[in-house]
Amino acid sequence: MMDELRELYQEVILDHGRHPRNFRHPAEANAEARGQNPMCGDQLTVYLTLDAERRIADCAFEGKGCAISTASASLMTELLRGKTEAEARALFAHFHQLCTGDDDEDHGHEHADAALLQEDDLDRLQVMAGVKQFPVRVKCATLAWHTMNAALEGGGDTASTE
Repeated sequence: MMDELRELYQEVILDHGRHPRNFRHPAEANAEARGQNPMCGDQLTVYLTLDAERRIADCAFEGKGCAISTASASLMTELLRGKTEAEARALFAHFHQLCTGDDDEDHGHEHADAALLQEDDLDRLQVMAGVKQFPVRVKCATLAWHTMNAALEGGGDTASTE
């Protein structure tokens, strides 16, 4: 059963890596940030369209990277649409913990507020959990999320996994 689940997760990652969702630059985006992972050469830009209440009306990305960073960015853009800024930050915190297995480290972000997270979203993120077995790939998986966080904080700087 575990092998079947692992295979399914790999298929989802490969599909998002080969056919990324929301790979575009929306003209109406009003928040963006660039991210790079010097170790792997991944580079991407995350575009957010925030409404008056700072809810994410649209989320997209462009750039080049390995299959894991592309799949993670693709999955992230699907999950964030319609979320509030607080929900997006809670998902970021949950995702970071999922990939690193690290409960203690805060990285200056709020810990996942379980009340803000929907079970379906958490289940969809589970496909990336296996990355924690490959520490060198964690930065690939979290790059888009760090970049999204930088966009919420006003962008400007380039988010880095270093």
